[in-house]
Amino acid sequence: MTSRERLVATLNHRSTDRLCMDFGAGFQTGMGAGAVYRLREAVLGKNQNRVKVIEPYQMLGEIDEELRQALGLDVVGVHGPGTMFGFKNENWKPFNMFDGTPVLVPERFNVTPAEDGGWLMYPEGDTSEPPCAWMPKDCYFFDALNRQQPIDDSRLNPADNCEEMEVISDEGVQHFARMTKYYHETTSYGIYMTLPGMAFGDIALVPAPWMKHPKGIRGVQEWYMATAANRDYVFKVFEYQCECALKSIERLATAVGDRVQVAFISGTDFGTQTGQFCSAQTYRELYQPFHKAVNDQIHRLTNWKTFIHSCGAVRLFIPEFIAAGFDVLNPVQCSAKGMDPRELKREFGRDIVFWGGGVDTQKTLPFGTPDEVYREVRERIEIFAEGGGFVFNSTHNVQSNVPTENLLALFRAVKDSDNS
Repeated sequence: MTSRERLVATLNHRSTDRLCMDFGAGFQTGMGAGAVYRLREAVLGKNQNRVKVIEPYQMLGEIDEELRQALGLDVVGVHGPGTMFGFKNENWKPFNMFDGTPVLVPERFNVTPAEDGGWLMYPEGDTSEPPCAWMPKDCYFFDALNRQQPIDDSRLNPADNCEEMEVISDEGVQHFARMTKYYHETTSYGIYMTLPGMAFGDIALVPAPWMKHPKGIRGVQEWYMATAANRDYVFKVFEYQCECALKSIERLATAVGDRVQVAFISGTDFGTQTGQFCSAQTYRELYQPFHKAVNDQIHRLTNWKTFIHSCGAVRLFIPEFIAAGFDVLNPVQCSAKGMDPRELKREFGRDIVFWGGGVDTQKTLPFGTPDEVYREVRERIEIFAEGGGFVFNSTHNVQSNVPTENLLALFRAVKDSDNS
């Protein structure tokens, strides 16, 4: 099988010649730049160039073609040209991370020192504006800063939270058409496309770190409270967002066609470590109508399989995700309450593809021994791969400080499972 054939078969719950594997296709399935840098050195056995930071909010590194082939990966990602901070991935310049890792960052990646010795980041890279994000000293990714303005309930206007929402532009359509055509015609990889503007209520997006002066409800606490206390407001935001999303899907479906196998829709987290952010009823009333509208539009116009990312204890929501039309669930956080992998596979494995869950990224991968990593990977593959419908990936992004020997143990386990 080619990688594309392998992904298509996996997405349709059919058997494959070997396990389908992804690292780096999505911004929820990638690796920190430090991990990529050291892995390239270990796997390719030579001095290397600086790693491109292709997603500066999480400081994710590019897995280039040479490393992708060496690791046996099957999926490539196509994303918009912009970043979470409002500047484009272009005109790369050298930069060193706190641990000394040499990387390349976009031209407008401009940081200034924070009081703790960390870094402050700015919307559009404009250091004359108040900062929008902060990376603590010796850490590996940014957190959005709270720029919430005082809220006057009597003057709240849903349009303020819709300021960044729009139908994809001609330039955006051309970008996705060009990139998907390139990968479709010049490679045999499966293609994963991140659709813009489809994530309803994604808390990473609510603060709008790409905007200089975001208006409306932008604080994390305020937004979560609004989903209960000011639901009509949130619903109106989602209604407008959905109108834009459906028109964008129509434009992209025409321009991209069936070159894409899977489309990333939502990164909204509905689970915590021990429970849910909201009830199933709240999901059905507030989120599901819009998820269903988006999924129905995609399935009506294309062959794309749709992908939802939600961390935490989401077992309660999995039937709801399936009813909303999602085909793929990520990251499959088996360490969260109620997320036993065997039970998940038994109950939902026929109806949804599990993309992730291959190894725990909170404890085992960063802090376990190579033997512990190896054993957990083999166990998860044995559980999730049975009967198809499993794309191997870790539980969320691999962080930059993960020991390289643990990553090597991970890939050795995957290879051994293919040969067993």
